[in-house]
Amino acid sequence: MPHSKADLRKALRAARRAHVAALDPRVKALLFMRPPAPLLPILPHGATIGLYAATPDEAPALSYARFFHEAGHRVALPWFASRSAPMTFRAWDSPHLDELLGEGPFGTAQPFAQAAEVAPDVLFVPLVGFTAEGHRLGQGGGHYDRWLAEHPAVPAIGLAWDAQLVESLPLEAHDRRLRAVVTPTRLYGPFDA
Repeated sequence: MPHSKADLRKALRAARRAHVAALDPRVKALLFMRPPAPLLPILPHGATIGLYAATPDEAPALSYARFFHEAGHRVALPWFASRSAPMTFRAWDSPHLDELLGEGPFGTAQPFAQAAEVAPDVLFVPLVGFTAEGHRLGQGGGHYDRWLAEHPAVPAIGLAWDAQLVESLPLEAHDRRLRAVVTPTRLYGPFDA
């Protein structure tokens, strides 16, 4: 396994891309429809749940939106004013209507600027790689690391494909362990807060 984070990201992205390409589209459409039952106790009643609009190879998070919306949660998605702007979150008040989303500066769906700015109480995060102990390697932009550093009480839960599991990751002082990681076949955690 490569040692630098950049090389590790490159290798893990290639493995993730190959894994997703090998999935039967019918099976892929059935995955990540609702969070595993053991996660539900760490999601406070009525909490605002932060999700993300996945790139083609990332584990999809938007399928959870309908589940959370119907369970009485508010759903929020990352919002960027520009590529250099900090990540904030805006409400997606009706996860049944994709028309309430536009394209953001990174090419992923995001709420329109007039949507209410909110702060998630629980945040589901994308990742490139993860360990069985809940450590995460992100995309490299630092958006989630910065947001989570500003909101240390907010639990972060990773969504990943099984192929993204690695034995270890290079960790830095700002890296924060996830509360849990969900894959199509397993739940890692919940880990102590």
